[in-house]
Amino acid sequence: MCVTLAHFYIEWYLGVFVAIEFFKSGGVTSPKAFVAGAVYAGIKTFSDDKLDLGILFSESPCTTVGTYTQNEIKSASVVLTKKRVGAGRVRAVVTSSGIANAVVEAGEKDAIDLASLAADHIGIKEDEMAICTTGLIGVELPMALIRSAMPKITLSDQGSNQFARSILTTDLKAKSAAISLKIDEEEIIIGGCVKGSGMIHPNMATMLAFFTTDAKVERDFLSHALKEAVDDTFNMTSVDGDTSPNDTVLLLANGAAGNKLLSETSNGSSEFIDALRMLASSLCKELVADAEGSNRIFSVTVHNAASKNDARDIARTIASSNLVKSAIHGSDPNWGRVIAAAGRAGVKIKEEKVSFYINDICLMENGLPISFHKEAIVSIMSRPEISLKLELGLGEFSATACGCELSEEYVTFNSAYTT
Repeated sequence: MCVTLAHFYIEWYLGVFVAIEFFKSGGVTSPKAFVAGAVYAGIKTFSDDKLDLGILFSESPCTTVGTYTQNEIKSASVVLTKKRVGAGRVRAVVTSSGIANAVVEAGEKDAIDLASLAADHIGIKEDEMAICTTGLIGVELPMALIRSAMPKITLSDQGSNQFARSILTTDLKAKSAAISLKIDEEEIIIGGCVKGSGMIHPNMATMLAFFTTDAKVERDFLSHALKEAVDDTFNMTSVDGDTSPNDTVLLLANGAAGNKLLSETSNGSSEFIDALRMLASSLCKELVADAEGSNRIFSVTVHNAASKNDARDIARTIASSNLVKSAIHGSDPNWGRVIAAAGRAGVKIKEEKVSFYINDICLMENGLPISFHKEAIVSIMSRPEISLKLELGLGEFSATACGCELSEEYVTFNSAYTT
């Protein structure tokens, strides 16, 4: 599920081609009329390069949509943001990292106060400000530190990297990019950033993602576009099978590009969805590559399934299997683990039609194993990226999921997360 980091035609992992330009150095302020900034408030432990309090702001009113955690335990920040985004006035978001603002008595009050401080700082109404927090559960936000730091945030159209760094927790690096395309002869830019390196699983996880665009987009279509992108990227990504109370993906569209209103039936609508999907896919790959204790990632592509949902369910089950992840870590071509995972995905498959490949080398064809040179496959599986492919022979639907190895370092890191 990877895009090629090039400035010409970019191939999306489901085979769609769109003439766009990809900016690896871009981010959430690449689209027109978006500014951002961040500061170190003291929420996280200090180091010279740390930031933990950020603001992203559209200088003009915009349309904002979101998708949120499926965990029944939700951070007060998620609850407030979902309510405000649903009301249709959000044009900015304040973020803090280090503390989740989840499962605490003051959660709702602190979420409202933090959003109010940020709104006052940039001169907008309270209901125009969303809030996203991430970090330790069960710890209250240090509001005194936040009140002191908020006035120090300076917003600019060069603030993409600052904002992307301010949302990091255990991540090793900031993850952001931008993409551009032409619709009705007007250049449209979509920017994005994402955080997350643990507790990542389909239906999102300890993950925040922010997308901005200067396209003018009808609200229902914008919501549809985000759902399509999330379903094919973030919801097809697994690091460790856990889902947190804080997951949020927001998409802000301010219309500063001057294009005609994009709707489901308008010219360029499918290209807009494809571009958003490509950007999300690229950021997902970076997210998995930055997983805690991992140096190896893998994709799982399921072809010829009877339905799209069947293909997704099987790909997700394989990508999130701890036995498959362990085999990836050990470069072990134990393909039986992949087939077993596919068989427990809750999807009807026919063993006699199943074929399986590692990096395009067939190890099982039409339900029967094929002899292979084990040392050669071990060598292939020692690479930083591995592709697994399953042919079901039941239909015409495909899906790709992305995962990473399960390593000793991951277990060690998370066994002492708070100590």
